[in-house]
Amino acid sequence: MGFRFQRRICLAPGVRLNTCRLRPGLSVGPPSIRLQLAIEEGGEDLPVLLDIAANGDIRYRHDDGRRFLDAEARALRRNGEGAIRAALESHCEQLNADLDRLGRLHEETPPPGATGYQPRSFPVSPPSPIPLEQPDWRHALWPAARARLESENARREASHAQAYRDWEWQKAEFDAREFARQQREEVAAWDDADAMQQTLEERLDELGWPRETLIDFELSDDLRTIALDIDLPGDDELPDRYWAMPAKRVKLSPRKLGVTQQRELYRRHLHGVAFCVLGIVFARLPRIEHVLIAGYRQVEDPAGGDVRAQYLFSAKVSREAWERIDFDRLERLDPAEALADFPLRRETTRAGIFRAITPFELDWRRR
Repeated sequence: MGFRFQRRICLAPGVRLNTCRLRPGLSVGPPSIRLQLAIEEGGEDLPVLLDIAANGDIRYRHDDGRRFLDAEARALRRNGEGAIRAALESHCEQLNADLDRLGRLHEETPPPGATGYQPRSFPVSPPSPIPLEQPDWRHALWPAARARLESENARREASHAQAYRDWEWQKAEFDAREFARQQREEVAAWDDADAMQQTLEERLDELGWPRETLIDFELSDDLRTIALDIDLPGDDELPDRYWAMPAKRVKLSPRKLGVTQQRELYRRHLHGVAFCVLGIVFARLPRIEHVLIAGYRQVEDPAGGDVRAQYLFSAKVSREAWERIDFDRLERLDPAEALADFPLRRETTRAGIFRAITPFELDWRRR
């Protein structure tokens, strides 16, 4: 599959979401959970993998993937039911929150006034001092015991000093990177295409994408216009169910979304991605005045079997028009309707199914 633009950003997934769709011979459930549980009451805790099937049933596995014997699994449930249920309930809430987030991604869009460098602090605290062993009467009577005490305390002090020096080096490297980022975002991002790309990539990567996502883009010669093509998921790649925890069983219960709900989630997610990318571009690249943005999904050509890009929407957005959006009320905004306020190419059926469109071409290529 060929791409229209020369520059590319590859965003790694930061949120793991599973479609849980079943294919012949394949049963895929949500991500597994790792716990430390004891098989026998009062026994030593063992690493346990809770493998969740697509129907919500739980399989108990060792760290290496081997399944526990039925008797062992019963003992695990008997001795660790409280911990297992708590982990499953937390996991269930996170799965549902991740699913809801797909339809509300636009709410994370930065306002256009949030331009420039946003400082970050070094996230690691300095190592705490290691307590020294205090002498008692034995050390006053026996020189050998006193020597061992002094040697041990000297070792602890040296260990803490080394850990503190390592922390200082790490913080110095972090501060150097932050200074370089500050210079890049406050100065270079105005007139350096490479700095604009790096700033854009760093800011987009902060979103936490549910799948690996490609964004191809091109800048105009005056660096005032940017065109972006976003590789979007297919409608069968998003999760299609919520999860609940039954009151009396150690498992999860799936509730499949209806067809209309799935299409609505897909519609809001696709437009939410575009809306959020637009917001990041206008907030983090202050020189940009116009954005051409298009979204496509990769489909297999039934004739030749090759993969091609099927464009679903394409819009032209100016900074002036973008700044008229009320960013204090994004929770009430429909991202699909918001994009319709700009020059937009998009075709859907009455049932909400996307049809292929021809995206806008780059105006400056014809100048």
